[in-house]
Formats: sequence, structure tokens, C-alpha cells
Amino acid sequence: MTNMSRAHAEPVRLVAFGDSLTAGLGLPANQAFPAKLQAALTARGHDVVIENAGVSGDTTTAGLARLDWSIPDGTQGVILELGANDALRGLDPAITEKSLDAMLARLKERGIPALLAGMVAPPNLGGDYGVRFNAIYPRLAAKYGVPLYPFFLDGVAGQGKLNQPDGVHPTTAGVDVIVERILPAVETFLAGIKESRAP
Repeated sequence: MTNMSRAHAEPVRLVAFGDSLTAGLGLPANQAFPAKLQAALTARGHDVVIENAGVSGDTTTAGLARLDWSIPDGTQGVILELGANDALRGLDPAITEKSLDAMLARLKERGIPALLAGMVAPPNLGGDYGVRFNAIYPRLAAKYGVPLYPFFLDGVAGQGKLNQPDGVHPTTAGVDVIVERILPAVETFLAGIKESRAP
């Protein structure tokens, strides 16, 4: 009966926009974060389609350069997950913030809501770098009034059995943990999108 009641409604179209953590480096396509998140949301009764717009190796600067053509018209929400490669390369946090700021501004201009997935700088870059980098996400979420999921790799970073041999990219089990932890934030995000679409 639920399916019949939804038959005439279009699914909510989301784009997961990020780097290798979104793309699913080292995993089959159906085990990547966007596919597993879509499956989890569907299991909870949400009619949603999530496009995987993750590109391995992308920095925030590279993401900004491809934002418009990677997020098609008709997209109703974006999960923005970028910054890990900036931190791994020790890039100036001011560059990261400027690129993320520009992406959020562009999405706002296009009328596309965003859920910002935060990153945390690796400890080996030192305390000062960490303080500067880690402050980017809450500051931008407040500036643009977008929801923030504080740390995309919460519960997975540093957990050997949840990461591939490189110690950076989640295994299938690691993706399951990410999906489980981010799910409440995504459900709240979806509720806001549906509310804004209501006649």
C-alpha cells in the first residue's frame, strides 16, 4: 500500500558530491557510500535516488571547478563531502575554506540545499593546523545556515578493521558504520527538502 501511495510522487534526487570517500575507492559500486545510504534510506521508507558524484583525489579546489556540471539541474539536495585530500596534502586551510565557501554560495544561488560533511585534520600536521582546518566546517555551516555532520569518518577513522590496507579508505564494513551514523542527519535533511517541496 505504501508503494501505491507513492506511485505518483517523484523520488527526492540527491547528489553525493565528494572525493574517494564518496566515490568508494577500492569497493564495488554498490558498496560505495551513496549506494549504501540510498539502500538504508529506502529500507526506512524514503523514496530517494542518490547519484554518486565522488572523484578520487579531488581537493576542494578541484571540486569547485566541476561543481556545476557534476550537479545537474533538478537536484534537490547535495551531501558535500570534501576536504580530506586538502588536509592529507597539508594545503593551507584558507584555500580549503575559500573553495568550500564558493561551493556553498553557488549551491545557494542555484536553490539547492546542502548537508555539509565535515573533516578533521590528521594529528601529524600539528595542533595549529588542526585548529585552523577543523574550524572551517562549523564556521561555513553557520554562515550559510546549512546542516553540518561534524566528521564524515566518525567511528571509522583509525579503526584498523574498518579501513582498507591503506588505512585511509573504509572497507564495506566501514561504509556501513558511516551510513549508520550519518543516517539521522540525512533523514532530517530530507524532511526539510520534502517540507520545502510541499504545495
